[in-house]
Amino acid sequence: MTEETVLGPRRYRNAEAMLAAADPVWQAAAAHGLIGITADSESNNRLVVRETGHEFANMVSCSYLGLNNHPAVLAGAVDALTESRGTSLVLSTTRIRHSLLVRLEEELGELFGAHILPGASCTTLTAGILPLIASGHLDGTCQGGGGPRVMVFDRFCHFCMAYMKPVCGDESLVLTCPHNDLNYLEDVCRKYPRVAYVADGAYSMGGTAALDGLLELQDRYGLFLYIDDSHSLSIAGERGEGYVRSRLEMNPLTVITASLGKAFGTSGGVAMLGNREQFEFLHRHAGPIGWSQNIPLPMVGASLASAAIHRSPELGELQAQLARNIELFDELLPTTFAGNGLPVRRVDVGEGERAVKLSAQLFERGFYSSAVFFPIVPKGEAGLRLMLRADMDERLIREFAGHVKELTADL
Repeated sequence: MTEETVLGPRRYRNAEAMLAAADPVWQAAAAHGLIGITADSESNNRLVVRETGHEFANMVSCSYLGLNNHPAVLAGAVDALTESRGTSLVLSTTRIRHSLLVRLEEELGELFGAHILPGASCTTLTAGILPLIASGHLDGTCQGGGGPRVMVFDRFCHFCMAYMKPVCGDESLVLTCPHNDLNYLEDVCRKYPRVAYVADGAYSMGGTAALDGLLELQDRYGLFLYIDDSHSLSIAGERGEGYVRSRLEMNPLTVITASLGKAFGTSGGVAMLGNREQFEFLHRHAGPIGWSQNIPLPMVGASLASAAIHRSPELGELQAQLARNIELFDELLPTTFAGNGLPVRRVDVGEGERAVKLSAQLFERGFYSSAVFFPIVPKGEAGLRLMLRADMDERLIREFAGHVKELTADL
């Protein structure tokens, strides 16, 4: 049997090319001790490598409000474990949902103004929902009949969404759009009667979706929007509903997914839906969402406690502290996305090996910031990714920014 008879079409992925470009840099990161680190944690700002006693601050935690260490959130997890007397029901939630999970759906629905479908993660939600958008079945009434939708993936959309291109390609035409290119997207909408756009709201590498333009295209052409807004949930909006939800009214042509494992401080993911029919339809047919794994009950309890914080004045106080820290960092170390009010920052250095070296130097000085390189970012655009948090103090931010400036002075 020849290679040509077994080699796939590689329309949407090419593992051989990706590994050839990326694995040497991953190997370099491993050689510098930057991956596979084992540490004990006292807080987000003090982690300790047990074997060596090396102490460092975590500059890449996505717990933007510090709620992963909040006493009330921790107590919520313990209370749920005690109340439920188990970690989960360990069966498909399509069959039976624990009352704690239903309570979370209701509380988050009221908080975010949407019908809430929970899942073990955003990846799980995406795997279940995107193919049904591509097939054309996830519409307002979920009765189908309209036909497949052309699936347009933003070039920079998160890997968990891009990973689904081959599956969606079995249902419909899949295209990749240049980042935030509304002209490209409108041309597709003019050519095809049914189109869906897949993107991030706040991008994991910085920046935001061109939301105003997307809403105009939705109004003009019936564009379906599937947006992962994990990196802005809790930090944006009066109720922590996120960058996208705080700027649009929920409707049957919009699905917003978000991780509860970032600023919300717990675990799992949610999809915000436009109506109850979509919830019931996905509950029956979005396979991975209904399989035996969902949010463990202790994390459901933690999420209920976090939801209570979101209903209190403390949320606004934490958001304000985060905003002050972002403003301070942007003043000390301006980067590409300075001034956008979101916490993700990237220090560009060019080549992957340079990013690894810089990350290693900072780790030696007591700060862990992750080197990012292809395929995480485009080739030639490697750098450091870091996240600002509300639980960072001014001294920590100033010290870190000073080290970065010193170590990158020759760039």
